[in-house]
Amino acid sequence: MGHDFSHISRRCERAVVTAYRELREVGNDDFSSFRACTTLYRVHHPEASVTEARRLVSEWIDHHVIREDIGPTDGCACD
Repeated sequence: MGHDFSHISRRCERAVVTAYRELREVGNDDFSSFRACTTLYRVHHPEASVTEARRLVSEWIDHHVIREDIGPTDGCACD
């Protein structure tokens, strides 16, 4: 671990990114980690469709994990 996600202001976004990283670190494959994080997002936002959750989770993983960008994301409208 050792990654500082304090710059991520949305709790749901921080939870998703942290969960994805931790799932991958303990050996879960990419797809099962992604599915778990999509479910996690929907726990935070039960009003979101599966499609919306998948889109946001994939954007956040790409932004924070793949590209290691620390800038803000468009994301959802919550804080």
